[in-house]
Amino acid sequence: MAIQQGGTNAFSTGLMNGVYNFTSGSFKIALYTGSASLGPNTAAYTLANEVVATGYTAGGNALTVSVVPTSANDVSYVSFTNVTWTSALTARGALIYQDGGTNPTVCVLDFGSDKTSTATFTVQFPTANSSDAIIRIT
Repeated sequence: MAIQQGGTNAFSTGLMNGVYNFTSGSFKIALYTGSASLGPNTAAYTLANEVVATGYTAGGNALTVSVVPTSANDVSYVSFTNVTWTSALTARGALIYQDGGTNPTVCVLDFGSDKTSTATFTVQFPTANSSDAIIRIT
């Protein structure tokens, strides 16, 4: 299947069941190699084909919510602060998930190709607004 970008089914149903709280919950982002199989059916964080590198810890890094759930132009959205790893590594994609319980997934990010850093690897999130935020619901 490779890496298929987008929200996960676990996120869609989890929203309806009150699983996620972007105001007080804890979220993480994990990085994956091009061999990973991630997509809409990825229900929980997985170790399979996660990046292995000096300075990278399994499970990824904690995310900080930069914009709590907000609505504008009939769109609700939330965003995160950019996240960095201070190590040389290569990643093809990422998985955002809620940290705790069953570690349910939120979304899969496909970087489009392998991205390599020699010192610092940064995932830069788009502008937090109703048109561009990383997570938007209409």
